[in-house]
Amino acid sequence: MTGSDEAAEAVRTGQAWSEFCRALEKAGDVVLSDNTPNTAFDRAEGFRYLTRLTREMLYSCVDNADPDQPRLHELDLVKIGADNPDNVYLSANIRGDREYRITGERGTISYFSIGSKANRYAKDGTMASTGELSDADLVPEPDGSIEIIASATRQGRNWLPLAPDSTGLVVRQTYLDRTTETPGKWQIQRIGEPDRAEPLDPTFLLGALRRAALAVHGTAATFAGWTDMFAERPNELVDFGQEMFQRAGGDPEICYLHGYWQLEPGQAWVIDTDVPPCPYWNFQLDNWWMESLDQRRRITVNKHTARLDADGRLRIVVADRDPGVGNWIDTCGHDRGTALLRWLGAEQHPIPTCRVVPLDSLDDLHDEEDR
Repeated sequence: MTGSDEAAEAVRTGQAWSEFCRALEKAGDVVLSDNTPNTAFDRAEGFRYLTRLTREMLYSCVDNADPDQPRLHELDLVKIGADNPDNVYLSANIRGDREYRITGERGTISYFSIGSKANRYAKDGTMASTGELSDADLVPEPDGSIEIIASATRQGRNWLPLAPDSTGLVVRQTYLDRTTETPGKWQIQRIGEPDRAEPLDPTFLLGALRRAALAVHGTAATFAGWTDMFAERPNELVDFGQEMFQRAGGDPEICYLHGYWQLEPGQAWVIDTDVPPCPYWNFQLDNWWMESLDQRRRITVNKHTARLDADGRLRIVVADRDPGVGNWIDTCGHDRGTALLRWLGAEQHPIPTCRVVPLDSLDDLHDEEDR
């Protein structure tokens, strides 16, 4: 049989589905690794993480995989690699040998960027940038609308470069103040788009299921490996080297300071830092799987929401209750996890000083401030 015949038979007999299910089961080994926390709570979050990844990768690899008819999809149901609680993320699958028109309005949101990426999470855990545009680069039309052309050769006033290995687009829209700002609305269309979609090809489905399962496993394994690395320097925020974060899909305008935190009952993690001039910064607390914590609680602080000291320095206090000093971040029932401080567009990238102290000692400091 030809390859297409074998694929069709694998789909017809259910072998393709069985293979997919077994591969998903194998992804559970990441959650059950000896290096991961073995509490029921942490592993429940780990398996929930796999369900979120599965949902997203099935949509990306099966339903929204056609680079000839792409759709920008909001990543609102999945948290990957220290997702920013201030961000609206959009993504679309494309190909580097195609040309695309992205149109929309900037909105009033604080920061916008769009990047073309070579997504290899299913292979080696990387998603390197192949082209970038930020809001500083955008030239609007007279009516305020914006047109971006994504292509291998320069076109238009707003050109997003594509490379032969480009496979996706990632849009970041970042709030400073969710109560007053409005994100833009964006659409994508292939230039020279086919008139209609082709019927489902069994060969495509077989490959799509394989890619989805590999992406679930590869993504989970990649960021579990990051957490293991961060845990070698607990309760610090460290520059582990920006290149690895850029290879994984980071924004080139951002300096990422990741960390691992672990607290005993009655302890607080105190973070003090200078704040460089920059259009945006934030700190966030994540679980062990590098998912941002419950965004209905105080798990993040940014340039707009933070309270700075009289000398302009920032103090963050990570604890299970508010001591009344600094900028409190709620651990949300966790005793360990990861964290991230981002400096966006800054020329200097201060490294914070960090310490673990008795939480009661901060209560005493609060009492002194009140007097």
